[in-house]
Amino acid sequence: MSEESQAANSEQQLSEAVEEALSEATTLTDEAQTLKNDLQRLQAEYSNYRKRVDRDRAVAADLATAIFLTEFLPILDDLDRASQHGELVGGFKAVADRIFSTTEKLGLVKFGQAGEAFDPNIHEALSHNRSSDVTEPTATEILQPGYKYKDRVLRPARVAVTDPS
Repeated sequence: MSEESQAANSEQQLSEAVEEALSEATTLTDEAQTLKNDLQRLQAEYSNYRKRVDRDRAVAADLATAIFLTEFLPILDDLDRASQHGELVGGFKAVADRIFSTTEKLGLVKFGQAGEAFDPNIHEALSHNRSSDVTEPTATEILQPGYKYKDRVLRPARVAVTDPS
């Protein structure tokens, strides 16, 4: 074999080796890109999962608080009646004030004012009257206040409604 044929043979082997290396590099690059895409997808799924779990925890905490406050409403009604009759004095008044401020701090809002327009979403009509003094259905007497926690009505205000005659 001559030097020229050996050089051509070496060149061809080198060319084949380079092409094989390039092919293998392309395959490895494609695999790396696929693995990178899989990793990004998993990271996005995990991030969404974590956000969903955090949101579910917040909803569960709000629901637990709403359930507790709903069960606590009769106690607040009793304290309101005792206060209206002047039976809350001294230490009992301090405890009642603390209970009211704590429930307010938790987000419980008392609503229902005599004279406001009747809204069936937040009022429960227990009696109806007619009068020419009103121009729209009006809650003229609050028989039992309503309570909201955040945007949720825990108990509608129980009212006497006066309709226009």
